[in-house]
Amino acid sequence: MPGEVAHADELLDSGAPPALLRASHADREHVVDVLRVAAGDGRLTAEELDERLEAAFSARTMGELAVLTADLPAVAQDTGRPLPEAKDVVRIDQHGSSTRRDGPWVVPRRMEIRSSWGEVTLDFTQAVLAHDTLRIELDLRGAALKLRTGPGVMVDTDALTASYAKIRARRSGGGAAPVALRIELVGHIRYSRVTVRPRRRALWRPRPRPSV
Repeated sequence: MPGEVAHADELLDSGAPPALLRASHADREHVVDVLRVAAGDGRLTAEELDERLEAAFSARTMGELAVLTADLPAVAQDTGRPLPEAKDVVRIDQHGSSTRRDGPWVVPRRMEIRSSWGEVTLDFTQAVLAHDTLRIELDLRGAALKLRTGPGVMVDTDALTASYAKIRARRSGGGAAPVALRIELVGHIRYSRVTVRPRRRALWRPRPRPSV
């Protein structure tokens, strides 16, 4: 009947190409893991990773996912490759200095950040997500916290207590992307600044083949 939605097994029984099958959350997460491992091996640049992650989160079919890993070797798509173990708590305690986490670093369950007259930068655009929630407990005095997010990363600042401080949180334009990581900021900031800046890139598209 018109308007009916075909299930995956019905599509396969009818001879429909696998590329037309609808992708699940697990399918998207697998491709995201493959892309992050490839970036960690140096096969993708930071810009390419960001573009393909955004495309993976918004993909609807298996065909759209397949094109994102088509130029990566099969070994990079081995699901048996273990991810680095995530810590339960990571503590940063500094005075008059700066700390930065970027690249394929493993996001813990919780972070405790105490900083006075310094700066902490957390870049999540290539981070390895072992959990879906990160709680960051802050104690900032005359300091700055900078968060660099990507598609699927949401930051909640409602529980922060601020005294003579500034909180600037930009929302990503990719509202259709499912939330892969929710960051909860709690604690007290004094004479400090918290900045959340999403990284925006156009969706990755395969380059057209040159005409012969």
